[in-house]
Amino acid sequence: MNFFKSATRTVRTTTDDGSGPRTETKTYSFGDDGPSIGYGGGSNIDIGFGKQFGGGKKSFNISNFIGGGGGGDGGSGGGRRTCIRQPSQRPQVGGRASRKEKKNPFSGLNNQSYDSIKKKCLEEGILFEDPEFPAQDDSIFFSRAPNRPFVWKRPVDLVDSPEFIASGVSRFDVKQGELGDCWLLAAIASLTCNEVLLNKVVPPEQNFTDEYCGLFKFNIWHEGDWTEVVVDDRLPSYMDNLVFMHSADKHEFWSALLEKAYAKLHGSYESLKGGSTSEAMEDFTGGVTEMFDLKKAPKDLLTIMLKANDRGSLMGCSIDADPNQLEAELANGLIMGHAYSVTAVKMVEIQTPGRSGKLPMVRCRNPWGNESEWKGAFSDESERWKYITDSDKEEIGLTQEDDGEFWMTFGDWQSNFQKLEICNLGPDSLDDDELVKIGKKRWEATSEVGEWIPNVNAGGCRNYLQTFFTNPQYRVTVTDPDEDEDDLCTILVGVLQKDRRKKRKEGLDMLTIGYVIYKLKDPDCGPLDVDFFKYNASVAKSPSFINLREVCGRHMLQPGTYCIIPSTFEPHNKGEYLIRIFTEKANVTHEIDEETAIQEDQSHPHGGIGGGMQRTHMPSAASAPPPQDQYRPSQRRTEEKPPTEDEVEQEDALKRSFKRVSGDDMEIDAFELRDILNAVFKKEGYMEFDFDGFGVDACRSMVAMHDGDLSGKLGFDEFKTLWTDLRKWKGVFKEFDKDSSGRLSSYELRSALHASGFKLSNRTFSTLVMRFSNKAGEIEFSDFMLCAIKLKTMLASFKSYDAQRQGIAAFDVDSFVATTMYS
Repeated sequence: MNFFKSATRTVRTTTDDGSGPRTETKTYSFGDDGPSIGYGGGSNIDIGFGKQFGGGKKSFNISNFIGGGGGGDGGSGGGRRTCIRQPSQRPQVGGRASRKEKKNPFSGLNNQSYDSIKKKCLEEGILFEDPEFPAQDDSIFFSRAPNRPFVWKRPVDLVDSPEFIASGVSRFDVKQGELGDCWLLAAIASLTCNEVLLNKVVPPEQNFTDEYCGLFKFNIWHEGDWTEVVVDDRLPSYMDNLVFMHSADKHEFWSALLEKAYAKLHGSYESLKGGSTSEAMEDFTGGVTEMFDLKKAPKDLLTIMLKANDRGSLMGCSIDADPNQLEAELANGLIMGHAYSVTAVKMVEIQTPGRSGKLPMVRCRNPWGNESEWKGAFSDESERWKYITDSDKEEIGLTQEDDGEFWMTFGDWQSNFQKLEICNLGPDSLDDDELVKIGKKRWEATSEVGEWIPNVNAGGCRNYLQTFFTNPQYRVTVTDPDEDEDDLCTILVGVLQKDRRKKRKEGLDMLTIGYVIYKLKDPDCGPLDVDFFKYNASVAKSPSFINLREVCGRHMLQPGTYCIIPSTFEPHNKGEYLIRIFTEKANVTHEIDEETAIQEDQSHPHGGIGGGMQRTHMPSAASAPPPQDQYRPSQRRTEEKPPTEDEVEQEDALKRSFKRVSGDDMEIDAFELRDILNAVFKKEGYMEFDFDGFGVDACRSMVAMHDGDLSGKLGFDEFKTLWTDLRKWKGVFKEFDKDSSGRLSSYELRSALHASGFKLSNRTFSTLVMRFSNKAGEIEFSDFMLCAIKLKTMLASFKSYDAQRQGIAAFDVDSFVATTMYS
């Protein structure tokens, strides 16, 4: 009985070959019997949905960030703490409430402990009932009520003597139910071929006898971390039969409970809609998945697959769906629009009257586990098996039964299938002892988590040059070429967007994401600015920008240092992501950042009284490009210019005004400072835009910047220094305010502050945007000036407490309050 209505989803893939962006659409259809996926051009592609119901994925973020007082350029207490993986670009402030954790719908799941729950259940003599995934209809559906009654029953109520695992786990155990999630089944079937990895996901010691309390646990990799997921053993049934995934042996329940844990992690059974084999393979391994179009396969595809097999990678394949018939069976026995597991790739010894040698072969499995198998050469009944010795047949695990498993030559396989997914295992998938046990190699991998924050670092793709440079930037150094390549290093890059599935209830869908790779001439450079991307071409990029959970690409690069920039296609899109980099040899990866500081030897060609400092400027768009091998961001300088006649005249006028207002003591307070400054800044023609003048709070901050003894006043020498800063910062603002609107885009704030003599870490910059931008994400002139004032004040104060110049300052409470409040 079918109880899911058909539905569609459109995937947008955007590419740019230099002639402008081009968007291609694919339409997913899933419902009564499975999906078809059509390109705008009329061809079809399958990503393995299922018979009646596709799959998707809910997601959540587990934060390892050490908030408040640690790391970076600041810190509290006597030490600095660091963390390997920082969960996002957005900073955290210690001692203040976090809405993010409060809004996380999986926070309860994260706090569940298998051992604690089991102890409590055994002490009280009760069976576990999971409050985070209750046995009710909305755990199955989130969009509607079921059209027939489901009864949640425990295995002990369905059969006599239930078993968690009966007579070992096999790829033949898993059977598809009415959910239609063959993409998930295909991944589980591949998982069963790796016993060590399977035991990590499905702890085998569990049972229905020893200390049974209706509680089971599984380990699933979820967007960056391995997560223990506990479930009770109540399963949806209809007329005493399991409705969804089940084992061939009706007394065995590990597969049904694993599916329930997976559904719980994603929010409901219905949330498994619109998924692909690659998603589930990643969630069971922590690996990164490549997708290959076999019509456009690389020449070394067989080598790639053999290496993947050696590294224990999970693989799946499929044939494009027929848009007019769902999961149609071809004359050769293969099913269109259906996900198959690739369970082995072997070079098999063959002896025929005409030839002998190694024959590349591929073993596949249909998750239906029935007679729907390949009928061509080397099918179960093929006479060609006589050319393979019995010992070789035994070695490759040949089974000639109607079990859904079959062998094909590599040539036949590539000619008949159209899509291949390879999930490459990472270093946290298996430890060294486990790798030795199964005789496998592994990829070296690094990962970083981050966030695209509108108005801060959500800069969009390269088409948006003026904001593209603000995207997060990651430095990766590859040093050793692969053993079998000509001085080239293999690198896999995967960018996975987090938390998008669960936000569908809020009307949000997947972002269109991708990445670009640039070669760095200077391996130690700081964040790259807009000029770098004006004058340097990329060396590699993602296959496309696409609105799927993850985009992944394989690249061959010369040894060296590179910058990888993950981004959304359009700017201003908010989202969290995980970027992973896999290499055959060890690599070094980290976010490109800089320490927050004042550049003592740098100023800007907009001085005033005081002068005497070196000045720098940013070239206009018409400037000649710097030589690529000499490019270093923010290091081009010009000769110091003497003050103009107008500036000399303004200085004399200010001196007279200061003496008139200050009186005999030659000191002024914030109110008097306001009057002096506004007399100049509000003078007609002085500003290029309307400016209401400085408020008393801004002037208090100006006084505080030079008032170390808390007198609340400025002398003339301090006033001269202040005026120099204000003139310089006004000139910088004018340079970046191209339209003379009196406002800067927040994306320009970092460059403007660089030109003002400040260096900013990514965390500090994000904080400043949150503090000083308006609702439209713009920085008004008065806020820019206040930002610069407070930055200079706080950095000077911090430096005075950092006696050892180690980026650590120790404050007592009074000093801390005085420093932060009087600024």
